[in-house]
Amino acid sequence: MQNKSDSMPFTFKQFHIDDHNCGMPVSTDAVILGAWAPLTRAKSILDIGAGSGLLSLMAAQRSEAIITAIELDETAASACERNFQASKWGERLTIEQCAIQDFAQQRLDTQVKFEHIICNPPYFNGGTQSKNQLRAKARHTDSLDFSCLIKAITRLLAADGTASLILPSQSMPKFQQELACSELIMTRVMDIADSAAKKPHRHVFNLAHRQAPFPEQSHRVDSNHFCIKESDGSYSQEMIGLITGFYLKY
Repeated sequence: MQNKSDSMPFTFKQFHIDDHNCGMPVSTDAVILGAWAPLTRAKSILDIGAGSGLLSLMAAQRSEAIITAIELDETAASACERNFQASKWGERLTIEQCAIQDFAQQRLDTQVKFEHIICNPPYFNGGTQSKNQLRAKARHTDSLDFSCLIKAITRLLAADGTASLILPSQSMPKFQQELACSELIMTRVMDIADSAAKKPHRHVFNLAHRQAPFPEQSHRVDSNHFCIKESDGSYSQEMIGLITGFYLKY
């Protein structure tokens, strides 16, 4: 599940993304997350680490929500703003250039909460970083570690709200360790494999508050498996079902 090798314009069925000079270009990961997240009934959505705005625009297409995007990098935030204004949902989309930690801190004394939070977070902790500084910042946890991310989601998620995220397999143990010390729980996870012959290497999942008003048995994690491609390299029917509303070819 690779990102495009270079940042370049990407046209979807109902919107266009220009991700020039953004740290993380349009990716299969983000498209799967944006199509899978259960956000259609949400009236307010927060996109953490919006990049060029892909997840926010997918959310705008799938819902009637007011969407707030947070992006730390100035170049990415500018691209995001342009993509928002070029879309037909510009009046429902807002971008704020700041750290999510600062955004959450500013709202400590307010009642502003979001019914859905979506995030394709930085996930590499240490190791070799990309020579492209923008890409390195977007992919590594130096500017937003899992503990800070979970705390921000806890503060900003409505009592009965849901958060949707995606992480690679190697990052899940660290995230789950931090999650166990928090007020949030994982309620649903989908394990993603490139094909039936390969092991899952990405996971999309939902978070909710521990005290969320649903039956105790619902605390059990709902888990399922997802394959992107068939053995011949073509997209699986599951994948086609997810991307039909977005990719031009489907």
